[in-house]
Amino acid sequence: MVTTLPYGSWPSTISAEQLAVGGNRLGSPQWVGEQLWWSEALAVEGGRQTIVRTAADPLATPHHDDDAARLTPSTRPHTVTVLPAPFNARSRVHEYGGSSWIALPARTAAGLGLPAGARPGDHGFDAPLVLFVNFADQRVYAFAEGGAPQPISPVGPEVAEAGGPSLRWAQPTAVSLADGAVEVWWVCEEHLDGADADGAPLIERYIAALPLDGTAAEDQLAVRKVTPSSRFVAHPQLSPDGTQLAWISWEHPQMPWDGTELHLGRVAGGIVVEDTVLDGGPEVSVLQPQWRRDGELLYLSDRSGWWNPWTVQTTAQNGTQTGSRTGAAGTEGPQQLLVDEQEYAGPLWQLGARWLTMIDADHALSIHGTATDSLGVLNLATGTVTPLQLPHTTISGVSLRHDGALALHGASRTEFAAISLGHLESTDGQWHLKGLGVLRSSRDDAPDPGLLPAPEPITVRDRAGQAIHAVLYRPRQVGFAAPAGELPPFIAQVHGGPTGQAAVGLSLGIAYYTSRGIGVVDINYGGSTGFGRAYRDRLKGQWGVVDVADTVAVMEHLVAEGIADPARLGIEGGSAGGWTTLACLTRTETFAAGVSSFGVADLVALAEDTHDFESRYLDGLVGPYPEAAAIYRERAPLNHVDSLNCPVLLLQGDEDPIVPPNQAELFRDALAAKSIPHAYLLFAGEQHGFRKAENIITSFEASLSFYGQIFGFEPEGIPHLELSR
Repeated sequence: MVTTLPYGSWPSTISAEQLAVGGNRLGSPQWVGEQLWWSEALAVEGGRQTIVRTAADPLATPHHDDDAARLTPSTRPHTVTVLPAPFNARSRVHEYGGSSWIALPARTAAGLGLPAGARPGDHGFDAPLVLFVNFADQRVYAFAEGGAPQPISPVGPEVAEAGGPSLRWAQPTAVSLADGAVEVWWVCEEHLDGADADGAPLIERYIAALPLDGTAAEDQLAVRKVTPSSRFVAHPQLSPDGTQLAWISWEHPQMPWDGTELHLGRVAGGIVVEDTVLDGGPEVSVLQPQWRRDGELLYLSDRSGWWNPWTVQTTAQNGTQTGSRTGAAGTEGPQQLLVDEQEYAGPLWQLGARWLTMIDADHALSIHGTATDSLGVLNLATGTVTPLQLPHTTISGVSLRHDGALALHGASRTEFAAISLGHLESTDGQWHLKGLGVLRSSRDDAPDPGLLPAPEPITVRDRAGQAIHAVLYRPRQVGFAAPAGELPPFIAQVHGGPTGQAAVGLSLGIAYYTSRGIGVVDINYGGSTGFGRAYRDRLKGQWGVVDVADTVAVMEHLVAEGIADPARLGIEGGSAGGWTTLACLTRTETFAAGVSSFGVADLVALAEDTHDFESRYLDGLVGPYPEAAAIYRERAPLNHVDSLNCPVLLLQGDEDPIVPPNQAELFRDALAAKSIPHAYLLFAGEQHGFRKAENIITSFEASLSFYGQIFGFEPEGIPHLELSR
């Protein structure tokens, strides 16, 4: 039986509370000995990020069929929470953080000294050693499970411009030196007093060795600086023999997807004594160097127009360190391993992101794709890729154990983000992933499949024939239909970044709308990743122009195809997506309503008041400031509120260091001056994105009530949002 109700008014059991507390954000898995470890961000604890492990080898249960090792609910091992409250494993390096913890197997950590109390009595030597960055003070702590976390990094001096701790740490990497000593090296971010020649705050970043015994906790001089300082560094990788270090760096105004340099350093006495740049530059993005063997690096570069795998020799035949940037057949310079119009890497928003995982000297697992992700085995000798059969459409992390046990974090069209386990096998040169099963899902409360939409990747052509990519989610709930002839309201969702990508996969946030009869289209406007460098570079100097035009082109396509109601088009986005939302509302007449979450409204204010990582981002997106100040003012949505005639909902965190609250408040004041219906919700204790359950609930319910008032439907069971004029 089908119930007929107007679009937007279908009752749905997918609630805002379910979105806020029904799931946890999972981090990439890591094998530590025979156990699997990962992080979980707990919405019910204000987004605290804890560290979790399996209680035993998750693939130890015997099976007797072709799917040996497949996990089922009855065979999933118990999990153990390793990091106790109130500790929160989260880094503030670059403000976006990234990899913030590492666990060393017990056999590796047994001989390492730790501060008093970090081990739980005599039994601590049987447990892995855990190192993590604590969010509150940004210090590194060390402990063995059952012991008390003890700080091993110093408290930096007070620096007013830092906006928090002046010493920060990320991307811990275990290394073995040439003499066999085991250390953990970090990306260190050090804020200093004063300003550079351009007036920017003084900040140095470098690779550093942090003593595990706690001697640096009270003495910053005990921190050993391994590499020279750069504005930004990432991906430290020490060669197997401990004599060469590879890492990447970049300087303002580049972002890591614009241009980076691949460094090779000769290591002596635990520091780099000679530094050579092997590849990269202002117009070439090099990412994730990985040692194939002593003397040869594998890495990812977009020199060809796509992030593809490359290799370079680091040791000449006479054993000396090489440093040639040039490369042709038979030389020691960089060599492209394969030419493929797919992306084998992505934007480095968070430190520690990885796309390659070594299997052996001749094979590596690679995450690659365009609109969707695939996992394959890359043959380094032939430059060919064997695809592995997976249901996943997004993959964000892979870890491989010595015996072929493979863990991955990803999602599919029908399953939420989860950590899955399988077994990688090679038979007669053919690679297979067997017995894949879910170990830990981000949600244990998946709704009825009849409530969920089916993502449809689409490509739209604008009037000039330029391809624009998007993901379409039509309204869907089994058992409900709209009156004959009614077209649904549609919301354009605009991803952040703007250097980012709308994923193809199951999203409960999207289903919150579609199950009620509201369509969603997730837009990969020009500037998005996943479609090659040329598509990414379409936004250079054109932020607020290309993204707006592409968004409008997609919505016009939906209207022309009879998919969406032209009178009920909404738009929403967060951060950079909030900018595009406000720009579309003030520069076009396409939309009837918009929701901006911590969105940029004033480019001049953003250029003068944002954090270091993105402080020169606008140079490429708009133009150098203050030289291009006139363009900044002309593009800013705040300066075009006079052209705005539709209601706006503004959502903002009061501690946001990336897009401060004054951006939303300036726009709110302009709306009030023009008597345009609007609402402004400021969430206490929130930064760039909402982590507290109560605030997530409020933001979703407020958005739905807002759309209902504008589009003419009454969402069932949703608190009414009061709009001001």
